[in-house]
Amino acid sequence: QVQLVESGGGSVQAGGSLTLSCVASAYVSGVIYSSYCMGWFRQAPGKEREGVATIDVDGRTSYADSAKGRFTISKDNNKNILYLGMDWLKPEDTAMYYCAAGPDDCYPGSLGVRYWGQGTQVTVSS
Repeated sequence: QVQLVESGGGSVQAGGSLTLSCVASAYVSGVIYSSYCMGWFRQAPGKEREGVATIDVDGRTSYADSAKGRFTISKDNNKNILYLGMDWLKPEDTAMYYCAAGPDDCYPGSLGVRYWGQGTQVTVSS
């Protein structure tokens, strides 16, 4: 069973920054980070889960319009850690953020997710 574990969420004021991290189960982490598209999704109360950013095996990134210019997705293939740097946070960024991995369609709107994390809460106050 593959496990993805997020960390780094918290409460910040509008305009602040947070960096989320995601690590996979030790025995599969190398395979996941070198073979799968990785991404970040979020779900706000009462709303559907939406893709935020993805990064493919070659490091190419894609962002939802809401994230462009403010969020940065990256991964450390040596440490097998996925990151999401978030700057200039807005109250509308408040959501549960999920790490995800899938084999293809490496775009926020179309990634076929095979593995999900449990989520980390981000709350942005005005």
